[in-house]
Amino acid sequence: MRTSRERVAVIGGGSWGTALAHVLAGNGHDTVLWVYEQDLAAEMSSTRVNSLYLPGFTLDPALAVTGSLPEALADRTMIILVTPVQVMRSVLSQAAALVGPGTILVNASKGIELGTLNTVSQICSELLGEAALEGYVALSGPTFAREVAAGLPSLIVAASRSEQCARRVQAAFSNPVFRAYTNSDVIGVELGGAVKNVIAIAAGICDGLGFGHNARAALITRGLSEMNRLGLAMGAQHATFAGLAGMGDLVLTCTGDLSRNRTVGYKLGQGMRLADILAEMRMVAEGIKTSESVYQLACRLGVEMPIVEKVFQILHEDKPAKQAVSELMARDLKAEM
Repeated sequence: MRTSRERVAVIGGGSWGTALAHVLAGNGHDTVLWVYEQDLAAEMSSTRVNSLYLPGFTLDPALAVTGSLPEALADRTMIILVTPVQVMRSVLSQAAALVGPGTILVNASKGIELGTLNTVSQICSELLGEAALEGYVALSGPTFAREVAAGLPSLIVAASRSEQCARRVQAAFSNPVFRAYTNSDVIGVELGGAVKNVIAIAAGICDGLGFGHNARAALITRGLSEMNRLGLAMGAQHATFAGLAGMGDLVLTCTGDLSRNRTVGYKLGQGMRLADILAEMRMVAEGIKTSESVYQLACRLGVEMPIVEKVFQILHEDKPAKQAVSELMARDLKAEM
């Protein structure tokens, strides 16, 4: 696909940020990756490998890496946010004065902020003003970073209230093995990316307990129903949750062995303590903190989300996993729809 050359800053040097920066540089865009860890930024500049978060992949030779946020954001036409959602406010506060007029702001992180219960678009609106949302794009879909970096066929969705901005992001990322679709449902795409991580922890718990394929399939289906209920309560579109950012990402994260959130759940199901699981992990499993914010959001809006509630209780109130499952199965009988 032929497209105009963008000047892109990717903010966040984890596995997903690194993979996206690699794709953009490979597509011919002037791309710089900001890495929080100064020593890692220097190492990546010299070795062309992110040994901490994406080992085994050589970065595109055109990709620049820096530990300086002002340097990364200077004169950019597009900024891709890929930091954990719980630190997004801090990063955006530092970046706000450096974002030029007309810059497209793309969020590729998945979660809901603790305390405020805001999505990233709501954080951006608060810090940068409502007008910033005219150039805001939510990027999501069923994509593991390692498979994207390896050039395996992958699909994503770019959602914005501005069709022009969505199309520019679509064009920037698309190539013969990485295909982007556009969407106008920003809140739906953001919620899909957040809630699926919580459901993936539940799916991992089921697998860790040895409950089999029937239970996992049922959990994914009912999890999708919970995601849809919350989305509709917040003004999202039903169709979004049947697409890449809903069902697509949910299935991947609940079944794929590369899923950090499913892995956390699996180990919980096998009887490990959460603190011990986290001590073994290098990368963030967003669903752990998001389970709290999604549960609180559901309570605030009066939305029934029993799977999310049980994951919250397991993670944050030390409820035994088997007891949580028993309570789910003992709920009052009702019609499916």
